Amino acid sequence: MRSAGLDIGSRTVELVVLEDGAVVHAQRLDTTPAVEQDCERLLAEVAFDHLVVTGYGRALAEVRFEAPSVTEIRAYAWGAQALLPGCRTVLDIGGQDTKAIALDGQGRVLKFEMNDRCAAGAGKFLEMMARALSYDIGDFGAAALSGAEGIRLNSMCAVFAESEVVGLVTRGERPEDIARAVHHSVARRSAAMLQRVGVEAPVVFAGGAALNSCLVAMLSEALGTNVFVPPDPQMVGALGAALLAAEASPPKITAGCAT
Repeated sequence: MRSAGLDIGSRTVELVVLEDGAVVHAQRLDTTPAVEQDCERLLAEVAFDHLVVTGYGRALAEVRFEAPSVTEIRAYAWGAQALLPGCRTVLDIGGQDTKAIALDGQGRVLKFEMNDRCAAGAGKFLEMMARALSYDIGDFGAAALSGAEGIRLNSMCAVFAESEVVGLVTRGERPEDIARAVHHSVARRSAAMLQRVGVEAPVVFAGGAALNSCLVAMLSEALGTNVFVPPDPQMVGALGAALLAAEASPPKITAGCAT
């Protein structure tokens, strides 16, 4: 039996297909205004028996593809548990929101907190700060790692923080030092969210921001424990949805999320 999970996010759409618990297909597209067509294109390329949808666009996909939907919280819980059995805490930093989830060690959600009303601390915030400092987002983390301590951002509002960063540049502060301060602010905010739901190791870090090496290092330091980053951290939600489509307890996935 083949089960599929479709995660429709604000920045990307991910599809994972499982066959007997093993990942046989994984694909991602950038989200466009024609998101229904994006999803149709992904689904048309593979065969599956059951589909579960999640993410921001789940209500749209639920109707369009006549598929059941699950919350991102539940999908990420199952995906994280499959990738790291016994996982107790999940942090997902996506394009527009941040999710902190406490688990019971078997994939069940005990408590969660979600920031989806402000871009501060999410991927969009990092992109805005990188642009203000003339960095490509892919190079932003490495630049921050080379920066020095000493600067602290006072605002976590995305708009005000961008103005603050521009002011620091005008004042003559080095871009890499400002970049380090930006990452510190995101790490502090994320760690505070996790502490409110209760941090317990092992911790899984998911979402596009988990590809940022500086943020991974700072979070590990702030939490006092190493955080586990899956082979493809952006596929965690789609993997969880696919597992739920299979209606089975999440197995251990040993091959990661890439074909």
